[in-house]
Amino acid sequence: MAKKVLIVTYYWPPAGGGGVQRWVKFVKYLRDYGWEPIVFTADGADYPVLDLSLASEIPPSAEVIKHMIIEPYTLYKLISGKKSKEKIDPNFLSQGKQLNWKDKLAVWVRGNLFIPDARFLWIRPAAKAIDKYLVSHDIDAIISTGPPHSCHLIAKQVAKKHHLPWIVDFRDPWTGIDYFDDLRLSSFALSRHKKLEKSVLDHASCVITVGKTMAADLAKITDSRIEVITNGFDESDRPQQHAITHDGFEISYIGTMNDARNPLGFWQAIANIKQSQPSVYNNIRINLVGAPELIVIQSIEKFSISECINYVGYVTHKEALQYLDKAAVLLLIINNTSNNKSILTGKIFEYLMVKKPILCIGPQDGDAADIIYRAQAGVVLDYKAVDSISDFIMQQYQMFVNGSDVRMRGDIEQYSRTSLTQKLATVLNEITHK
Repeated sequence: MAKKVLIVTYYWPPAGGGGVQRWVKFVKYLRDYGWEPIVFTADGADYPVLDLSLASEIPPSAEVIKHMIIEPYTLYKLISGKKSKEKIDPNFLSQGKQLNWKDKLAVWVRGNLFIPDARFLWIRPAAKAIDKYLVSHDIDAIISTGPPHSCHLIAKQVAKKHHLPWIVDFRDPWTGIDYFDDLRLSSFALSRHKKLEKSVLDHASCVITVGKTMAADLAKITDSRIEVITNGFDESDRPQQHAITHDGFEISYIGTMNDARNPLGFWQAIANIKQSQPSVYNNIRINLVGAPELIVIQSIEKFSISECINYVGYVTHKEALQYLDKAAVLLLIINNTSNNKSILTGKIFEYLMVKKPILCIGPQDGDAADIIYRAQAGVVLDYKAVDSISDFIMQQYQMFVNGSDVRMRGDIEQYSRTSLTQKLATVLNEITHK
């Protein structure tokens, strides 16, 4: 008989994004390894991105418990002057972004009053709802995934009261996240954040995180067991046919592109190709799949390369993978921030799945670089390495002209969703056997 694990997550379909995919895929495959997943999530959540297609990934018989949440972003919208129906990206601090006084006030409220995050009002009622559920239902373990880190505080209360083994999943850092210092925290709020983080980590049966650098950073805070279980790719998602066609040389980027991910060196390289190799430039199309911020669009216009940019906008996960599979080069940007060595975006693994050459712009000694080089999947170049970026593009363009469909051949099986779910199940077995 399968053991049961309760998963506390804020992000769940119809929400889109990598954080949703991580746990949808775990839920999809956990049964294969002897665990029955039960999902506890928010009802009435204000998700910034939607992807209705992800719901088809959830096993029909999987139990999903939804509990009403009060979103305090109404207050933020009131302070900042945003429209009531306008979607708010939880990462609206966007590293390096210029904020007006209303935004600065909203940031202060976010950091000092919404502790640990904007979902803090959900903690107590969610914990009570789970308590009520457990009166008539048995579970063997509980998992919380954050951000939002309010999910961890919900799970902590439940795990402590019911004496349950508890796994804490850090998809992103808490106090170590790159914009944390921009929250304009009072000394009290800073202390509160750090105490809550340490309490969560210390009480966990095991902490899992997506990369080795983040794991090392967390090990400085707690003595709890820490395991790295990266994001990954699902082989069943691999595009079966090219639904998107274009006769030219395509470079595709998937995801948000903001100030911290604005690849000025890449734009300059494209501009240089336009100047020195106009015939090549005229055959290049750059697909930006997602919604780039205004500052990115302004940079593109400044370099006078707008005509080769295809602003795709948000698409379903399935459609995004089709853009990857059709591209000649996959563009990956690591945030140009102080903690960039630890950044390991979920999209990198789906880039690996389609086995097209990756042009990664970021730190050459970071977690992303380590994975790319181990998989022999492409190159990692510095943000300002304009000549090296243009050389790589021209090299790949020449292969394209010669009719080569370049596919990388490195070993990536360890990043498959099934392998990663097996690793998670192993951790669950070990903490429950204790």
